[in-house]
Amino acid sequence: MNAIHAFTALLIATLSVAAADYDFVLRNGRIVDGSGKPAIAGDLAIKDGRIAAVGKVSGIGASELDARGKVVAPGFIDVHTHSEDILKHRDAENFLRMGVTTVVTGNCGGSRTDITKFFAELEATNVTLNVASLIGHNSIRTKAMGGSFDRPPTADELARMKAMVEQAMKEGAVGLSTGLIYLPGTFTKTDEIVELAKVAAAHGGLYVSHIRHETERIFEALDELCRVAREAKVRSQISHIKLAGPKAWNKADAVLAVLDKARAEGLDIAHDQYVYTASSTGLSRLVPDKAREGGTKKFIERIGDPEQKRLIVAEMKETLKRSLRSDYGYVFIANCRHDNALSGKTVPQAAKLRHGSDSLNDQIELVLDLERHGGATAIFHGMNEPDVRCFLRHPFTMVASDGGPRAPSDELTHPRSCGNNARVLGRYVRELKLLTIEEAVRKMTSLPARAFRLDRRGELKPGCAADVVVFDPTQVADRATFEKPRAYAVGFSDVFVNGTAVIRNGSLTGARPGKPIRLSSILR
Repeated sequence: MNAIHAFTALLIATLSVAAADYDFVLRNGRIVDGSGKPAIAGDLAIKDGRIAAVGKVSGIGASELDARGKVVAPGFIDVHTHSEDILKHRDAENFLRMGVTTVVTGNCGGSRTDITKFFAELEATNVTLNVASLIGHNSIRTKAMGGSFDRPPTADELARMKAMVEQAMKEGAVGLSTGLIYLPGTFTKTDEIVELAKVAAAHGGLYVSHIRHETERIFEALDELCRVAREAKVRSQISHIKLAGPKAWNKADAVLAVLDKARAEGLDIAHDQYVYTASSTGLSRLVPDKAREGGTKKFIERIGDPEQKRLIVAEMKETLKRSLRSDYGYVFIANCRHDNALSGKTVPQAAKLRHGSDSLNDQIELVLDLERHGGATAIFHGMNEPDVRCFLRHPFTMVASDGGPRAPSDELTHPRSCGNNARVLGRYVRELKLLTIEEAVRKMTSLPARAFRLDRRGELKPGCAADVVVFDPTQVADRATFEKPRAYAVGFSDVFVNGTAVIRNGSLTGARPGKPIRLSSILR
């Protein structure tokens, strides 16, 4: 009898699925469609990986979800990530938990240069997220020019770089990225960037730049970006727009005025931002670029020469003075493999631990010694909150984390990888009311989809890819802090990627429906 009942139940379930109009229907939600238009109350239907209907859905789904009291929105698109290692973290749970369903990697000039191979590995290995990639200028410059960077490329080297950009664009890269504060990009002249950006532009690609200065010299960097956009006739994006250092603070309005003027003159320029007053990169950023050119061996030779070391130390002190700082107390060592006892310490604290003194000379000695032994990652508390809010309000600012796929661990890192999008919704929408929820969602969805030409993504309308998130607007929040940066965001109950649930009722499903996303020449 039990076998008969089981068979009957299975038959009824099978017939129900066969009779269903849709694969999934989300009922009674507050639909924020990504366009920026006011939310509506209604349903959303998914079929064959696409949005099938929005509004009042009369048909039935093979599965259904009551989204009453929750927001139903497009999956968020994070255009500034460093996710080249996503195959090691295929679930990318930190991104899913803050509503991100698509990432763009290859930023700041660093990328995989074998785009076809990278995409094939993603398709073969399976990941939860959709992944698009830029081609990184620093990566191709390194391949083309070997270890000698403090010079312009030869004609042959430039031709090699242009060929690599051309190949990457043909393979589906969404554009070219530069990291002009990093080696070898820091030695690059603007003419070289223009020539490479022309290649990306010929394929409809974007030029994305970690600009040369984010300090009080930012206006020089903006002039350079505008020159590239103008001469290469390329759509352009400023990565993680910010003002670093007290001398640069409170100039956000002036920065945005420059960009608004450029747009009024016909340039297509946008920007992305993470909503924290601290950045994160290598501790090596404190060391002059020329001291590090040629790699570790050359660096050790230079600091072994008393006169060269004296000049390096003098330049480090002068840089501090120009930024209106007296020491490196704003720099927090996140991870130091050479000496793990220094992880979690500020540079003065680490100098005191290492040398028994936190004098500026001992701080500099510590930084140089760590660079000699492979460096360390660091967090730089260098921005102010009024500038963060000013940039966030601007209509051309997208929300992006500058993070990567993370798994829970004790390793210290920046909390943006686990909290950025949720922080916007919890702090800047619900608590501070700086943005409406519709505008915040637009900055995470349709705005980046259009800028990066990700076809049929970023909006909830029939025919679009069914990347969908469901969250409680009263509960969504970031939980990651600088002390506990790996704490996942809360408030997202359900997440769909390409029509497949990757989170249901707050739990990972184990599905990995993500796929590579290639540049689209036409947005539908």
